[in-house]
Amino acid sequence: LRPGARARRLDEEASGTLEPACTKGTVPKNGLSTHSSCLLKNALFISNLFFTVMGLVVLGMGLWGLITKESFAQERIGHIGTDPMLVFVFLGLTLCLLCLMGCVGSLRENSCLLRLFSGAVLILVAAQVLVAIAAYSLQDQIVPVLRSGMLMAMVRYQDDLDMRFITDEIQMNLQCCGADNYRDWEMNLYYNCSAPGVQACGVPASCCIDPLENGTVWNSQCGVGAQQLVEFSAQSVIYLGGCLGGIARWIEQNKQLIGIVGIALLGVQILTLIVTTRLLDNIQWSKAISSQRDVES
Repeated sequence: LRPGARARRLDEEASGTLEPACTKGTVPKNGLSTHSSCLLKNALFISNLFFTVMGLVVLGMGLWGLITKESFAQERIGHIGTDPMLVFVFLGLTLCLLCLMGCVGSLRENSCLLRLFSGAVLILVAAQVLVAIAAYSLQDQIVPVLRSGMLMAMVRYQDDLDMRFITDEIQMNLQCCGADNYRDWEMNLYYNCSAPGVQACGVPASCCIDPLENGTVWNSQCGVGAQQLVEFSAQSVIYLGGCLGGIARWIEQNKQLIGIVGIALLGVQILTLIVTTRLLDNIQWSKAISSQRDVES
């Protein structure tokens, strides 16, 4: 480059007014070809956009859980640090920030950001593969672990707001009651038939088939005395089947979809890692070419 042209080019780079490679028909400032640069950048941007949407969904789930449980209320705000919904909030924010790093790194061709991004994606892929292998190896122990967790949540139902929230969501969404059946609630101190109070021999309202009165008012007493009913009478009031069976049926009905979605997500992440690595190689190559041209000029 002639001294004057080179000075003008440096001024353009410093001011950020240099025309992007994707809109020029010539070789951009770092030596990347227009076709290769645009293809890699667009692929990385689209994949990051996809995972950004996923991150926002996870973040929304966490915030929805916090708001539903009224975790921001004055009397509960002091215990928000132990709220399990914060896990979803943290995961959602982490995923969004990671995707932002990938987008900025690809658009600005920043090698440092791209290396951090590719390293984080590699760790995520490795973690998911390890989790999948562990789940497959320990599949015979999954049901006992779920049963013990469900029973523990039922025992602590009144004393732990998080356990109550999770139990209610499972029972309402899977239309089930208890771990194996509705009589599992006998182990709860308040729902035990020998306990004093109106809740004795009952079940939570989330077990009820229609917990809403007139479709608007939540009837918290709809499960009172349900354990005293014979199954023929109880089936018109509450769900009789346990949630472990509901979870097993849901997995059995959707196992193909779960497998397809899991493989697709893992494939997109691996493809993102490959694209990022290729873009890094092109950036390093183009920097070497530019340095060589500067020496020759």
